[in-house]
Amino acid sequence: MTASTTRCTTVAKSRTPRASRMAAVAAIAVAGSMLLTACGDQTNKPKQANEPSGPPPIAAPLADRLPQDIRDKGVIKVGSDIAYAPVEFKDKDGKTVGIDPDLADAMSRQLGVRFEFENATFDTLITGLRAKRYDIAMSAMTDTKDRQLGIDSETKKKVGEGVDFVDYFNAGVSIYTKKGADQGIKGWADLCGKKIVVQRGTVSEDLAKAESAKCVKAKKGKITIEAFDNDQQAQTRLRAGGAHAGSSDYPVAAYTVKTSGGGKDFQLVGQQVEAAPYGIAIAKGNTQLRDAIKAAMDAIIANGDYKKVLDKWGVAAGAVTEAKINGGS
Repeated sequence: MTASTTRCTTVAKSRTPRASRMAAVAAIAVAGSMLLTACGDQTNKPKQANEPSGPPPIAAPLADRLPQDIRDKGVIKVGSDIAYAPVEFKDKDGKTVGIDPDLADAMSRQLGVRFEFENATFDTLITGLRAKRYDIAMSAMTDTKDRQLGIDSETKKKVGEGVDFVDYFNAGVSIYTKKGADQGIKGWADLCGKKIVVQRGTVSEDLAKAESAKCVKAKKGKITIEAFDNDQQAQTRLRAGGAHAGSSDYPVAAYTVKTSGGGKDFQLVGQQVEAAPYGIAIAKGNTQLRDAIKAAMDAIIANGDYKKVLDKWGVAAGAVTEAKINGGS
């Protein structure tokens, strides 16, 4: 093989007479084009089956923060109740969308692994973490001391080892009723003797139980609480007239009021209460993964991706300026 076929930077000088210079220029142009094609211009080259598409990948800046087993798998498995719009839900094409999936996508660019959401009922997520079905739980979960310590919020008995949280958003709890039919409900104290629908295992259920105890003590009649596996079931029950009110986290209640029936089904009543942080739950002892998730969340807060997500979904009022570990009370 000659040097002219193996090197791409050397072109022989032309000794063509002046009279035929134009023809020589054309020939050199064609030859140069062929050389470029052979050596560096891949525009018309058929792509091989194992050849990557698109630009070369950019190294994820925080990849080395992750545990090695997750880096090897290339995926973080996320337990989530994917029926809680706009935090996480299925769109008309069945794709998982919402605030949490968008934040997870932004964090994936920092960590260099995919976040794979797996659907489950909300009250089984922490159990799933303990059983190692998921690496994290990201599902509009309020960070509370009881959850950190593995204590049942109703019985106050120890039921597990608890979880750690990376807090990333603030949200309160709201009440909503059928539109034009608030039946005098302006806040939690007005629910005595009435029926409320909630999602099982949520702060809304805890608040309803606590308020019902106050009602009984004041001899105003207990609150009848009907709890469902997901918030959409609770909404359906209220829409059909099976309860006086519903309750969920403010971003969810506001989205429901705005979108259900084109905004004609429900209305918010009173003010949101019990503002507290949403946390990404990670099993106790998995501190390397916890700290990597915190670093990734801090990074997207700093680079503006976090703000873009919250603005997109209209929930900028719940933004935080930094992620915190176990900031709930």
